This record gives sequence, structure tokens and C-alpha cells, in this order.
Amino acid sequence: MKTEKKLSVKIIRNIVFISLILILIFTIGVFATKKEMNYVTIVFPEGYETTVVTSEVKISEILAENHIIVLPDEVVSPNEDSNIDITKKINISKKTDEQVVISEQDISVSTEQILDEYVTITEKIIVEQVQIPFETVTKDVSKENTETKDTVLQEGKNGLKEIKYKVKYKNNEEIERNIISEIVIEEPIPKIIQISTKITARANAPRNVGASMQAAVDGKEPKVVTVNASAYCSCSLCCGKSNGITSSGRHATEWHTVAAGSGYPIGTVIYIPALADKPNGGWFVVEDRGGAISNNRIDIFMGSHSQALTFGRRSLECYIY
Repeated sequence: MKTEKKLSVKIIRNIVFISLILILIFTIGVFATKKEMNYVTIVFPEGYETTVVTSEVKISEILAENHIIVLPDEVVSPNEDSNIDITKKINISKKTDEQVVISEQDISVSTEQILDEYVTITEKIIVEQVQIPFETVTKDVSKENTETKDTVLQEGKNGLKEIKYKVKYKNNEEIERNIISEIVIEEPIPKIIQISTKITARANAPRNVGASMQAAVDGKEPKVVTVNASAYCSCSLCCGKSNGITSSGRHATEWHTVAAGSGYPIGTVIYIPALADKPNGGWFVVEDRGGAISNNRIDIFMGSHSQALTFGRRSLECYIY
């Protein structure tokens, strides 16, 4: 009987002990649930940040717990009255003029306004051919003479290039255009204008210049070139013969006959401003050839070998008609 009574007391004690343990575990669990520890990162306006360990969940309490004061010109995100979110991060930044308070009326947007925000953006590749304007080049060979004239030596022509664009459209309206590549198909040809001394044939030609030479140059535009000029006479040293017959079949004439290369046809009239004070007024006619004479050289006929030697060799500007 006593044995059974002792056994019952022992069983009751065990039950009470187990119950106390269960109550203790439950209490600890509840406490642990309410006081869960969090690692929270706080970012300051200066850019540096710190991580704190806290059991608080409200932003203001976390800041107060860590003795962090928010200044009047600073703003906290999330709001101080809210709880820490899933990012476990608190941002403290300086207020700016752009930070405004939006009322409920401000965020009231109509359906039409929402639909207007949905736009269609498309891109296309477009290839266009455009002209390249030609340049005008001016060559002044007038040597600053007061009376000049302009001669077009070469007409200008526009070039052509192909340009590839990437074009962006918003609701079928072009809003952006960028060049992808450019390819020159045809180079432009410059227009060349020559400014030369205005020469009146009849005014410059002396009386002994025949009417045929005057008629040959009247109304014509000369080509201005610089040549290497020398002189010769009808002796055998200069010509290898002494009869004075030129390649044209005429007799060579002093201050009239010029020997030139094949680029200047027989009968070509040449005016040389540097020799305008000579008996012919600076006017010559191509009537002769020479084996060593190229197109950038001329030989002027003189009456004697000594005159030819005295003339020597010079660079002269010539007006070729």
C-alpha cells in the first residue's frame, strides 16, 4: 500500500517537473520571437554607412537606440514612423528642392492620362544620298594690277555621298536621328577662277602689229602660264642653219617670232607683259619649233647672236591665246 502511494507521488512530481520545463521553453520561445535580432545598415548623407545589431523594428527607435539624430535639412527613408523593411537599410539624405509632398489630389490621374503615357517607340535604318557642295578656288595672277578680269578655268561640280541613319520614332513622329556611316560615291570637283590682268589687244598692240594678229585675239580669253624663256637667232650655232626659215615656212622676224613646243600650234598668239616696252608691245606669234623645246619653254627670235646671249634665260608670265 505504501509502495503504491510512493509511486503515485513520484509520478505527480515528474509531471509537474515536465510541465515547468515546457512552460519555460514556451516562454523563452515567445520572448525570442518578440526580440528577434536584426542587422540593419544605416547610410549617411556623406556617403559612408554603418551596420548595427538591434531588436527594434521601428525606424525612429533604431536611430534613437544608436544615438543618431536626424537634422532639419535631412530626410529618412523609409519614414521614421514606419518599420524596417526587407532590405534592412535606412537611408539618411539631404533634402533637395525637388522633394515635394504629393497630396491625394495630385496623384489622381485620369484613364486618358495613363493611356497617353503608353507610347510606341520604333527604330528604322534609313539610307539617303546627299550632294557634297563643290568649293570655289580663286587663282590671282594679276600681280595686283588695277584692271583685272575673271576667267573660269574649270567649272565646279557637286559630289555625292551616301549616309546611313538610325532614326527613332515616337508614335510615328521622328524624335532622334544618328549617323551610322558615310560613304563618298563621287568626289566634288572645285570651280577654278583665275584673276588676270585685263588686256585690250588693240590698246596694247603697236602700229606695226598686223590686223590679222589683232583679229586673232579680239574676244578671246587667254590662258596664263609661266614659262622658261630664252632667245635665239638665225645663225648656225642657234639653228644649225642660217637661212632664217621657220617651221611655218616664214622667215623669222625679230620681236615677233617665237619657237615653242608642239602644245602650242603654229599661229598661236602670245602676249608677254614683261616685254610690253619692246617694239612689238610684248606680242608674239608661234612660228617655229625646236628639238629641245618643251611645252613649258619658249625661244624668242632676236636679230643677232649677241642679242640672244644678252637676253639669256628668264621665267616669264605669258598670256596664251
